[in-house]
Amino acid sequence: MDVVRWDRRPTLRRPVLVAAFEGWNDAGDGASSAAEYLVETWEAESFAALDPEEFYDFTVARPHVRLVDGITRQVEWPEPQFSVASPPECDRDIVFLQACEPQLKWRTFADTIVGVASTLQVELAVTLGALLAEVPHTRPVRVTGTAGSADLAERLHLERSRYEGPTGIVGVLHDAFARVGVESASLWAAVPHYVAKTPSPKATLALVERAAALLEAPVDTVDLQIAAAAYERQVSEVVADDEDVAEYVRRLEDDEGDDVFEADDIPSGDSLAGEVERFLREQRPD
Repeated sequence: MDVVRWDRRPTLRRPVLVAAFEGWNDAGDGASSAAEYLVETWEAESFAALDPEEFYDFTVARPHVRLVDGITRQVEWPEPQFSVASPPECDRDIVFLQACEPQLKWRTFADTIVGVASTLQVELAVTLGALLAEVPHTRPVRVTGTAGSADLAERLHLERSRYEGPTGIVGVLHDAFARVGVESASLWAAVPHYVAKTPSPKATLALVERAAALLEAPVDTVDLQIAAAAYERQVSEVVADDEDVAEYVRRLEDDEGDDVFEADDIPSGDSLAGEVERFLREQRPD
Protein backbone atom coordinates (compact mmCIF):
# COMPACT_ATOMS: atom_id res chain seq x y z
CA MET A 1 0.00 0.00 0.00
CA ASP A 2 1.32 3.45 -0.93
CA VAL A 3 1.37 5.51 2.26
CA VAL A 4 1.80 8.79 0.36
CA ARG A 5 -1.43 10.53 -0.67
CA TRP A 6 -0.67 13.00 -3.45
CA ASP A 7 -3.21 15.76 -4.03
CA ARG A 8 -0.97 17.10 -6.80
CA ARG A 9 2.68 16.89 -7.84
CA PRO A 10 4.08 20.40 -8.08
CA THR A 11 6.80 21.50 -10.48
CA LEU A 12 9.48 23.16 -8.37
CA ARG A 13 12.53 25.39 -8.69
CA ARG A 14 15.64 23.98 -6.97
CA PRO A 15 13.56 22.87 -3.98
CA VAL A 16 14.75 22.68 -0.37
CA LEU A 17 12.93 20.52 2.18
CA VAL A 18 12.37 22.06 5.63
CA ALA A 19 11.13 19.55 8.22
CA ALA A 20 10.05 19.97 11.84
CA PHE A 21 8.56 17.42 14.23
CA GLU A 22 6.54 17.85 17.40
CA GLY A 23 7.75 15.80 20.35
CA TRP A 24 11.26 14.84 21.46
CA ASN A 25 12.97 17.23 19.01
CA ASP A 26 10.74 20.20 19.87
CA ALA A 27 11.53 21.77 23.27
CA GLY A 28 9.28 24.71 23.99
CA ASP A 29 7.47 24.04 20.68
CA GLY A 30 10.31 26.02 19.12
CA ALA A 31 10.81 23.92 15.98
CA SER A 32 7.18 23.13 15.14
CA SER A 33 6.16 26.75 15.73
CA ALA A 34 8.99 28.01 13.52
CA ALA A 35 7.87 25.77 10.67
CA GLU A 36 4.25 26.83 11.14
CA TYR A 37 5.25 30.50 11.12
CA LEU A 38 7.16 30.12 7.85
CA VAL A 39 4.31 28.11 6.31
CA GLU A 40 1.79 30.82 7.17
CA THR A 41 4.01 33.79 6.32
CA TRP A 42 5.05 32.38 2.96
CA GLU A 43 1.51 31.08 2.27
CA ALA A 44 2.55 27.50 1.63
CA GLU A 45 -0.03 25.25 -0.03
CA SER A 46 -0.54 21.58 0.88
CA PHE A 47 0.05 19.00 -1.83
CA ALA A 48 0.56 15.64 -0.10
CA ALA A 49 0.21 13.76 3.20
CA LEU A 50 1.24 10.43 4.70
CA ASP A 51 -1.19 7.79 5.93
CA PRO A 52 -0.60 7.85 9.70
CA GLU A 53 -1.85 4.27 10.20
CA GLU A 54 1.61 2.81 9.56
CA PHE A 55 3.62 5.12 11.79
CA TYR A 56 1.62 6.27 14.79
CA ASP A 57 0.32 4.75 18.00
CA PHE A 58 -3.00 6.53 18.28
CA THR A 59 -3.06 6.10 22.06
CA VAL A 60 -0.01 8.42 22.10
CA ALA A 61 -0.68 10.70 19.11
CA ARG A 62 -4.43 10.81 19.46
CA PRO A 63 -6.72 11.97 16.65
CA HIS A 64 -8.92 14.99 17.36
CA VAL A 65 -12.64 15.41 16.80
CA ARG A 66 -13.99 18.74 15.59
CA LEU A 67 -17.39 20.05 14.59
CA VAL A 68 -17.96 21.10 10.98
CA ASP A 69 -20.49 23.94 10.74
CA GLY A 70 -21.31 23.24 14.37
CA ILE A 71 -23.16 20.03 13.43
CA THR A 72 -21.12 17.24 11.84
CA ARG A 73 -18.37 15.58 13.88
CA GLN A 74 -15.17 14.96 11.92
CA VAL A 75 -12.07 13.04 13.04
CA GLU A 76 -8.74 14.64 12.20
CA TRP A 77 -5.83 12.18 12.18
CA PRO A 78 -2.19 13.12 12.92
CA GLU A 79 -1.15 13.09 9.27
CA PRO A 80 2.33 14.30 8.30
CA GLN A 81 1.67 17.14 5.87
CA PHE A 82 3.70 18.35 2.90
CA SER A 83 3.26 21.89 1.59
CA VAL A 84 5.20 24.15 -0.74
CA ALA A 85 5.90 27.89 -0.78
CA SER A 86 7.58 30.30 -3.16
CA PRO A 87 9.00 33.00 -0.85
CA PRO A 88 9.33 36.49 -2.35
CA GLU A 89 12.83 37.44 -3.50
CA CYS A 90 13.92 33.79 -3.37
CA ASP A 91 15.07 31.82 -6.41
CA ARG A 92 13.98 28.44 -5.07
CA ASP A 93 10.83 26.78 -3.70
CA ILE A 94 10.56 25.56 -0.12
CA VAL A 95 8.88 22.23 0.65
CA PHE A 96 7.69 21.88 4.24
CA LEU A 97 7.14 18.68 6.18
CA GLN A 98 5.19 19.14 9.42
CA ALA A 99 4.51 16.13 11.60
CA CYS A 100 4.49 14.61 15.05
CA GLU A 101 7.46 12.36 15.72
CA PRO A 102 6.25 8.87 14.76
CA GLN A 103 6.13 6.02 17.26
CA LEU A 104 6.43 3.14 14.77
CA LYS A 105 8.56 2.03 11.80
CA TRP A 106 11.10 4.84 11.85
CA ARG A 107 13.23 3.38 9.06
CA THR A 108 10.21 2.99 6.79
CA PHE A 109 9.05 6.49 7.71
CA ALA A 110 12.46 8.01 6.89
CA ASP A 111 12.70 6.09 3.61
CA THR A 112 9.22 7.33 2.68
CA ILE A 113 10.23 10.96 3.32
CA VAL A 114 13.38 10.46 1.28
CA GLY A 115 11.26 8.97 -1.51
CA VAL A 116 9.01 12.02 -1.62
CA ALA A 117 12.07 14.30 -1.61
CA SER A 118 13.60 12.33 -4.49
CA THR A 119 10.37 12.54 -6.50
CA LEU A 120 10.42 16.32 -6.05
CA GLN A 121 14.17 16.49 -6.83
CA VAL A 122 14.96 18.16 -3.51
CA GLU A 123 18.52 19.50 -3.49
CA LEU A 124 18.91 20.04 0.26
CA ALA A 125 17.07 18.93 3.41
CA VAL A 126 17.01 21.19 6.47
CA THR A 127 15.56 20.09 9.80
CA LEU A 128 14.56 22.37 12.66
CA GLY A 129 14.93 21.28 16.27
CA ALA A 130 14.87 22.69 19.80
CA LEU A 131 16.61 21.21 22.83
CA LEU A 132 16.59 21.83 26.57
CA ALA A 133 19.78 23.39 27.89
CA GLU A 134 21.16 25.20 30.92
CA VAL A 135 20.77 28.64 29.37
CA PRO A 136 19.08 31.77 30.77
CA HIS A 137 15.89 33.13 29.26
CA THR A 138 17.36 36.65 29.31
CA ARG A 139 20.04 36.02 26.68
CA PRO A 140 19.71 35.73 22.89
CA VAL A 141 18.80 32.17 21.92
CA ARG A 142 21.71 30.06 20.78
CA VAL A 143 21.12 28.35 17.44
CA THR A 144 23.54 25.58 16.56
CA GLY A 145 23.81 24.70 12.91
CA THR A 146 25.31 21.42 11.77
CA ALA A 147 25.80 19.82 8.37
CA GLY A 148 26.25 16.26 7.24
CA SER A 149 29.28 16.90 5.03
CA ALA A 150 32.40 19.04 5.27
CA ASP A 151 31.66 20.72 1.93
CA LEU A 152 28.13 21.71 2.95
CA ALA A 153 29.31 22.88 6.38
CA GLU A 154 31.86 25.19 4.74
CA ARG A 155 29.38 26.46 2.16
CA LEU A 156 26.69 27.29 4.73
CA HIS A 157 29.11 28.30 7.51
CA LEU A 158 27.93 25.44 9.73
CA GLU A 159 29.68 22.78 11.78
CA ARG A 160 30.02 19.03 11.29
CA SER A 161 27.83 17.19 13.80
CA ARG A 162 29.87 15.44 16.52
CA TYR A 163 26.93 14.38 18.68
CA GLU A 164 26.85 10.80 19.97
CA GLY A 165 23.94 9.40 21.97
CA PRO A 166 20.18 8.86 21.78
CA THR A 167 18.53 10.41 18.76
CA GLY A 168 15.07 11.30 17.53
CA ILE A 169 13.47 11.01 14.13
CA VAL A 170 15.56 14.00 13.00
CA GLY A 171 18.78 12.02 13.39
CA VAL A 172 17.29 9.00 11.61
CA LEU A 173 16.10 11.21 8.75
CA HIS A 174 19.53 12.76 8.26
CA ASP A 175 21.06 9.29 8.11
CA ALA A 176 18.52 8.26 5.47
CA PHE A 177 19.31 11.30 3.33
CA ALA A 178 23.05 10.67 3.64
CA ARG A 179 22.61 7.08 2.39
CA VAL A 180 21.07 8.29 -0.87
CA GLY A 181 23.48 11.18 -1.37
CA VAL A 182 21.14 14.08 -0.53
CA GLU A 183 22.87 16.81 1.49
CA SER A 184 21.25 17.84 4.75
CA ALA A 185 21.67 20.39 7.53
CA SER A 186 20.13 20.85 10.96
CA LEU A 187 19.35 23.94 13.05
CA TRP A 188 18.84 23.61 16.82
CA ALA A 189 17.69 26.29 19.25
CA ALA A 190 18.54 26.08 22.96
CA VAL A 191 15.55 26.45 25.34
CA PRO A 192 15.94 27.10 29.11
CA HIS A 193 15.25 23.82 30.87
CA TYR A 194 13.44 25.55 33.76
CA VAL A 195 10.63 26.59 31.41
CA ALA A 196 10.64 23.33 29.46
CA LYS A 197 6.90 22.99 28.99
CA THR A 198 6.18 26.62 28.19
CA PRO A 199 6.09 27.52 24.47
CA SER A 200 9.12 29.68 23.67
CA PRO A 201 8.54 32.34 21.02
CA LYS A 202 12.18 33.37 21.54
CA ALA A 203 13.33 29.96 20.27
CA THR A 204 10.82 30.16 17.43
CA LEU A 205 12.08 33.59 16.43
CA ALA A 206 15.71 32.46 16.48
CA LEU A 207 14.99 29.43 14.28
CA VAL A 208 12.88 31.43 11.83
CA GLU A 209 15.61 34.04 11.42
CA ARG A 210 18.39 31.44 11.05
CA ALA A 211 16.39 29.33 8.59
CA ALA A 212 15.46 32.36 6.49
CA ALA A 213 19.11 33.43 6.36
CA LEU A 214 20.22 29.93 5.34
CA LEU A 215 17.54 29.79 2.63
CA GLU A 216 18.31 33.38 1.55
CA ALA A 217 14.60 34.15 1.79
CA PRO A 218 13.53 37.29 3.72
CA VAL A 219 10.73 36.96 6.26
CA ASP A 220 8.83 39.48 8.39
CA THR A 221 9.25 38.60 12.09
CA VAL A 222 7.58 41.58 13.81
CA ASP A 223 4.85 39.45 15.40
CA LEU A 224 7.42 36.98 16.72
CA GLN A 225 9.58 39.78 18.10
CA ILE A 226 6.61 41.12 20.07
CA ALA A 227 5.74 37.65 21.38
CA ALA A 228 9.37 36.96 22.33
CA ALA A 229 9.61 40.22 24.28
CA ALA A 230 6.38 39.44 26.16
CA TYR A 231 7.65 35.92 26.96
CA GLU A 232 10.93 37.22 28.38
CA ARG A 233 9.11 39.89 30.41
CA GLN A 234 6.66 37.40 31.93
CA VAL A 235 9.34 34.88 32.85
CA SER A 236 11.49 37.65 34.33
CA GLU A 237 8.59 38.76 36.54
CA VAL A 238 8.21 35.38 38.20
CA VAL A 239 11.98 34.95 38.50
CA ALA A 240 12.26 38.31 40.29
CA ASP A 241 9.70 37.18 42.88
CA ASP A 242 11.78 34.20 44.02
CA GLU A 243 15.28 34.79 45.41
CA ASP A 244 16.47 31.23 44.74
CA VAL A 245 15.24 31.26 41.15
CA ALA A 246 16.74 34.71 40.55
CA GLU A 247 20.13 33.50 41.87
CA TYR A 248 19.96 30.44 39.67
CA VAL A 249 19.29 32.55 36.55
CA ARG A 250 22.12 34.94 37.49
CA ARG A 251 24.51 32.00 37.72
CA LEU A 252 23.36 30.80 34.33
CA GLU A 253 24.01 34.26 32.92
CA ASP A 254 27.50 34.35 34.44
CA ASP A 255 28.36 30.82 33.34
CA GLU A 256 26.76 30.93 29.90
CA GLY A 257 29.08 29.31 27.40
CA ASP A 258 30.40 26.70 29.85
CA ASP A 259 29.74 23.09 28.96
CA VAL A 260 28.94 22.09 32.53
CA PHE A 261 27.00 23.99 35.16
CA GLU A 262 26.82 22.81 38.74
CA ALA A 263 23.66 23.70 40.67
CA ASP A 264 23.83 21.57 43.79
CA ASP A 265 22.30 24.18 46.11
CA ILE A 266 19.69 25.48 43.66
CA PRO A 267 16.12 24.12 43.34
CA SER A 268 15.61 21.49 40.66
CA GLY A 269 14.66 22.39 37.10
CA ASP A 270 11.29 20.69 37.58
CA SER A 271 10.40 22.82 40.60
CA LEU A 272 11.48 26.01 38.82
CA ALA A 273 9.52 25.02 35.74
CA GLY A 274 6.43 24.45 37.84
CA GLU A 275 6.61 27.90 39.39
CA VAL A 276 7.20 29.64 36.06
CA GLU A 277 4.48 27.70 34.24
CA ARG A 278 1.91 28.40 36.99
CA PHE A 279 2.69 32.10 36.65
CA LEU A 280 2.32 32.07 32.86
CA ARG A 281 -0.99 30.21 33.02
CA GLU A 282 -2.37 32.91 35.32
CA GLN A 283 -1.60 35.69 32.88
CA ARG A 284 -4.24 37.21 30.65
CA PRO A 285 -4.05 36.32 26.93
CA ASP A 286 -2.80 39.86 26.17
